[in-house]
Amino acid sequence: MEFSVKSGSPEKQRSACIVVGVFEPRRLTSVAEQLDEISEGYISNLLRRGDLEGKPGQMLLLHHIPNILSERVLLVGCGKERELDERQYKQIISKTIKTLNETGSMEAVSFLTELHVKGRDIYWKVRQAVETTQDTLYTFMQLKTKKGEPRRPLRKIVFNVPTRRELPVGERAVDHGLAIANGMKTTKDVANMPPNICNAKYLLEQAQLLEKQFDSLEVEAIGEKKMAELGMNSYLAVGRGSANESIMTIMHHKGGPDDQAPIVLVGKGLTFDSGGISIKPSEAMDEMKYDMGGAAGVIGTMHSIACMNLPINIIGVLAGCENMPDADAYRPGDVLTTMSGQTVEVLNTDAEGRLVLCDALTYVERFEPELVIDVATLTGACIIALGAHASGVMSNHNPLAHELLNASEQSGDKAWRLPLWDEYQEQLESPFADMTNLGGRAAGTITAACFLSRFTKKYNWAHMDIAGTAWKSGKNKGATGRPVPMLSQFLMNRAGLEAED
Repeated sequence: MEFSVKSGSPEKQRSACIVVGVFEPRRLTSVAEQLDEISEGYISNLLRRGDLEGKPGQMLLLHHIPNILSERVLLVGCGKERELDERQYKQIISKTIKTLNETGSMEAVSFLTELHVKGRDIYWKVRQAVETTQDTLYTFMQLKTKKGEPRRPLRKIVFNVPTRRELPVGERAVDHGLAIANGMKTTKDVANMPPNICNAKYLLEQAQLLEKQFDSLEVEAIGEKKMAELGMNSYLAVGRGSANESIMTIMHHKGGPDDQAPIVLVGKGLTFDSGGISIKPSEAMDEMKYDMGGAAGVIGTMHSIACMNLPINIIGVLAGCENMPDADAYRPGDVLTTMSGQTVEVLNTDAEGRLVLCDALTYVERFEPELVIDVATLTGACIIALGAHASGVMSNHNPLAHELLNASEQSGDKAWRLPLWDEYQEQLESPFADMTNLGGRAAGTITAACFLSRFTKKYNWAHMDIAGTAWKSGKNKGATGRPVPMLSQFLMNRAGLEAED
């Protein structure tokens, strides 16, 4: 897809299609009014006949309107003007893009970015339009023998801005939106790949492909032999039952000076989670290929920030592993000695993500990081708590938690903070080791974070549980690309990229 911005009157647009909004009840936006005036009331006459009410998502495609240079005009229902919010704006953009793509409009000029969305400026509207467009058009076709693409798919879209003065802001919004959309696509492509293809080695190979594409990226790998030398016994135990080697991939984005402390992102990369000896129910177990959603989110974020070449140092860690039952698999009752020296009694082998992450979180101490954020599809309890709408955030540092939630608000990638109080730590007590790997049913998301917090004493740290947001189930099953927008926004803010100049 090709994106651009320009400023101009609708009547002068010579395009395959002009896109304008209509509010309820049958009330033209200012741009639609201009077209109506030029066409001598053609549009308003149609509306009076009841062809379009203006309800959210309603579409009416018109051909050869009198005195209009464009071949077509797409009228888009935008609902009640005062009720137009961020969610509805993105839904309108998505429905518009689907309509354009299915009706043979290979290019279009959209005036929807001029709609008033409360509290949002032209930068936000253009950037969200780019991200939403790419998200809407995404398909995973790599493994299909018949691609089934539209005969005349949408190829180019121009977003109009009100004045020429706003063109630089709009162009920057397009650049940022494309960078984030590229990262989301990478995340979705990697996460949607089946586990017989996507293993820890595959994660490494995808990181190496990005390394070849961007000068700022360098990639290294830690295999099982090196992990054993480092004492990463907890990480190794989880992968012991798998025929696929556990590999921790480390991506360095070197955008800042050498002496600048890096920001570290650690992604849980369980490329398939059977539950191990504590095997999962068979229903929907195929979706456990998405248990590497954290690692997919990290590689996607690294792609986004490399596209923007952010002037800071960032390290992405993909903690690749597979949890399978086998004669050599670890068992409930085992006591593991982690890289930190702390011991863990295994109560359930399906609480494996924290056993991989704890060693990865200890490993990253060597980078003397500015801060560390781990991202993981860690607990089903997070889905119970927050559903599929918000990621859970927990942190040992209040300012960091606030920064992440602010980035969530800016990007529209929703998150909610959960407590990390000492009282919850008691649920991890073990009679045989320093802790158990399971805190019981109550507050399962929080006790999982409490477990990780015991390995993050040496730096400011936040944990993101994306179990409910990393993928969708059902008929439209697939990875969402989250939390790339939120993490990218956080890093953009850290790099000083001001969105609203």
